[in-house]
Amino acid sequence: MREFAEIGVAGAGAWGLALAQALAAAGRRVTLWGRNETAMLALRESRVSPRLTGVVLARQIQVCADLGALASCHAVLLVVPAQEIRAVALALTGVLPSRVPLIVCAKGIERGTRLFLGEVLAQAAPGHGCAILSGPSFAADVAAGLPTAVTLASADEALARALALALRTPCLRLYHSGDVRGVEIGGAAKNVLAIACGVAAGLGLGASAGAALVARGFAELSRFGAAYGAKPQTLMGLSGLGDLVLTCSSAQSRNFAFGLALGRGRGVADASDGKLAEGVFTAAALLALARARGVEMPIAACVEAVLEGRLDARDAADALLSRPAKAEI
Repeated sequence: MREFAEIGVAGAGAWGLALAQALAAAGRRVTLWGRNETAMLALRESRVSPRLTGVVLARQIQVCADLGALASCHAVLLVVPAQEIRAVALALTGVLPSRVPLIVCAKGIERGTRLFLGEVLAQAAPGHGCAILSGPSFAADVAAGLPTAVTLASADEALARALALALRTPCLRLYHSGDVRGVEIGGAAKNVLAIACGVAAGLGLGASAGAALVARGFAELSRFGAAYGAKPQTLMGLSGLGDLVLTCSSAQSRNFAFGLALGRGRGVADASDGKLAEGVFTAAALLALARARGVEMPIAACVEAVLEGRLDARDAADALLSRPAKAEI
């Protein structure tokens, strides 16, 4: 098994902090990078970040704002927003030795190109191994050492297996997979569907409506996955159904919380409260890919229409409820 004793974490948001903390607790040497020099200096001194309330960063985590500090790492986790993956990966190619694996920990589809994040990484850093980390996980749970299980996928299954073994901790269990596309689709699509579930909660439509949206949303995700070559067992697993259930059922999810605010009458421009909701950026790309292959995704389409101002939240709910009766497939 390849040695991955020193791990880089590129991105100092809540998820990056949580992963760094978990890996340090498991005995890995961790270098945490963030681009905001002032914020990283403050974090280095205080070991406390407003991004992850109540967590004191382990002293053995090296905190830096210089990307060059990641040069000695044996693998680097990219824990930046989906739309920033390309830029950070490109920058890392000038820092890291060739073949050092890069692990995408964001969930989304690149706007404009409509590429999945593994494809983005292949373009931006072709000399490096590529893996995708995804699954049902809240940063606060991982940072607190609560049991969490996720999936790590790579087209190089030997690399996926080695990374899964190397990055696991007593509380963070990693399952390996060769189905990169399935893992990517589960992570990207569930964020859009979580917005719909949040809207329903904000409108006060009740738990039964929420459960129906999760079930029918999974049907949409499955149709999309089949059209783009995902394995059904992947979509039924942690990075598909598991992540969908978690994200669609808790206001800890930024996408659910965003939809909740929309349902309660907030506008698209201020519903996020300054927090990143990846589904907002993914919806249009997801629907464009669905339409390109004739995949019907009415729930995701209503989310897209709300985000673009063509429907308000109540009209979107009415549109779904008024769809013609049909067999459940």
